[in-house]
Amino acid sequence: MRLKDFYLELSVLFNYFQSFSLLFIRLALAYGFYTPALTKWNNFDTTSEWFSSLGIPFASFATLLTASVEIMGVILLVLGLFTRLITIPLMVIMVVAIFTVHISNGFSVANNGFEIPTYYFLFLSLLLSHGAGKFSLDFLIFGKER
Repeated sequence: MRLKDFYLELSVLFNYFQSFSLLFIRLALAYGFYTPALTKWNNFDTTSEWFSSLGIPFASFATLLTASVEIMGVILLVLGLFTRLITIPLMVIMVVAIFTVHISNGFSVANNGFEIPTYYFLFLSLLLSHGAGKFSLDFLIFGKER
């Protein structure tokens, strides 16, 4: 068997794991957004003041919007429902977080850098481009993803 044939056969085999990978990405992201979303809701005034100190305009509205999108993201990512749609505002939140909070600290997570929000952004971009996979309500409701 040639290397090319072996590689192609291996690729076909690994394609069967695509939906599991997408499921695990969705669940990991939902878990990652859960605590920050609850923290924003449970400490709304403090978060609004912090957003204001970061120079975010309309800080109370921004807090409400961010916390709502994150909670909705947790729910929709777990269910795999409207996955491609919810990734867009979550990606915007990650870009804002990178440029308002993390970028001045460098890349490393050890220094509260932009490493983790960058990974979240990349995982969200995978879901945006590939969809939720077969283990999702998107697949059950809308059928095979295009």
